Amino acid sequence: MKCRVCRGSAVIDVPRHNANFCAEHFLRLCRDQTRKAIEAFDMIAPGDRVLVAVSGGKDSLALWQLLHELGHTADGLYIGLGIGAGPKGRPNDEVGYSDVSGEHVRRFAASKGFRLLEIDVREEHGFDIPTAAATTRRVPCSSCGLTKRHLFDRAAIDGGYDVVATGHNLDDEAAVLFGNALQWNTDYLARQAPVLPAGNGFPRKVKPLVRLTERETAAYCVLSGIDYQIEECPLAAGNRHLGYKDLLDQAERRSPGTKHTFYFGFLDRAAERFQSGGEGPGVELGRCGGCGAPTSEETCAFCRLQARVTGVGDVPVRITSTPGVGR
Repeated sequence: MKCRVCRGSAVIDVPRHNANFCAEHFLRLCRDQTRKAIEAFDMIAPGDRVLVAVSGGKDSLALWQLLHELGHTADGLYIGLGIGAGPKGRPNDEVGYSDVSGEHVRRFAASKGFRLLEIDVREEHGFDIPTAAATTRRVPCSSCGLTKRHLFDRAAIDGGYDVVATGHNLDDEAAVLFGNALQWNTDYLARQAPVLPAGNGFPRKVKPLVRLTERETAAYCVLSGIDYQIEECPLAAGNRHLGYKDLLDQAERRSPGTKHTFYFGFLDRAAERFQSGGEGPGVELGRCGGCGAPTSEETCAFCRLQARVTGVGDVPVRITSTPGVGR
């Protein structure tokens, strides 16, 4: 198996490109695909301050490193969600999923000299995701997503960041699109884009990895020596999007390039048909009476969740910061 670029020994095959690559040229492919996504969708302008949502998994850590390799100013924000047995100090001094994820993020940031911000939901807001899911009887992923979106938005605005970058890859976006198309969730289809513009108190949100698959980001991490959280979130079992991923994986194996064609075909040919209405930049929103976040109601969804779980209103976010090397 020979590298398509240099004809040296290849370490990975990429069927959708009908090509094999050595380590050097595969890593270059990842950088090129990320740069292409950023440029094609005007995700990040020169001089923009970027806040990367880091979880300890392969996608977010790969994204954080790739942005630095491409010359962007990017800090990371890790949110401790209290998933698993931890934190330390509980019976048997057990360590849970969130504890392990946080350690991966901290070690990575320290090894690279990247600046890391942290928010602990349990300490700052009085609840964790398992408790929120049990108390409200919401699907855990729903409470988790709501919490993360709120805190990332708030940290970006308060910290003066121009853009929030997340590690959603091609597999993620194709699976979400597949599910939304199956259910004809037109509101969600309207927001199915690699970039959500800033407006109404929301920061710009971008997904620079949409041209890379999950397998490719994993390979990037392995070849770059990035140690990441391998275990899946224990609360994700039964998540319907995992089933959609499996179906798309089957289609991809039979016809390489299916996911890319499906997702980018939607962006090129259909996305504009759904992009009207919703709580986007073109709609005037009020401010939450609890935390001041933009909302269409008196109290935002996060404050309502917090009040239901803890019985108290929103409290100020306290962010801890680990300075990196130079800014």
